[in-house]
Amino acid sequence: MKVLGINASPRAGGNTDMLLEQVLAGARENGAETGKIILGELKFSPCLECADMKDDGSCIVRDDMQSVYEKIKGADALVFASPIFFGSLSAQAKMMIDRFQCVWRAKYISKKETGYKKINGVFISVEGSDRKDFFENAKAIVKNLFAIINVSYKGELFCPRVDTKGAILDRPDCLKKAFELGGRIVKGE
Repeated sequence: MKVLGINASPRAGGNTDMLLEQVLAGARENGAETGKIILGELKFSPCLECADMKDDGSCIVRDDMQSVYEKIKGADALVFASPIFFGSLSAQAKMMIDRFQCVWRAKYISKKETGYKKINGVFISVEGSDRKDFFENAKAIVKNLFAIINVSYKGELFCPRVDTKGAILDRPDCLKKAFELGGRIVKGE
């Protein structure tokens, strides 16, 4: 089994990345192969809503998003990780999600097969305050993405009151839950 993690934080090695690493470590502990995409290291444009969009779900813009599409298609489970910024997902997360407009169009307008197999996925997130509505807003967007790419939303891990770099290390409860979540993903739970 291959578990793919997507880190949508602009801060490399930050709280979101550390939490994602725990999920992936739990998956590896349970026999999975893991991979990770760090959106902040990629060069890709926002959705351009191209007038000449293809009907097969492929994006005509050639940039680093092409590798994201392929890695998701090759995964057996997905872990999407984003911090909360201004009550929602990070800009990197939203920019990536918007680039799936081509898949949405193929699936729902053209009624075409898009190449995304049915897999399980989870959403993990941190935020500096204790606003549950912020997590719920971000969750709604992630659930929409998952529906478009055939990912069954199997759960989430939300860690509030995590703001400064490294603050997640002061939350062993979140780190433990993240590790356990990795095992549950592998087991299909």
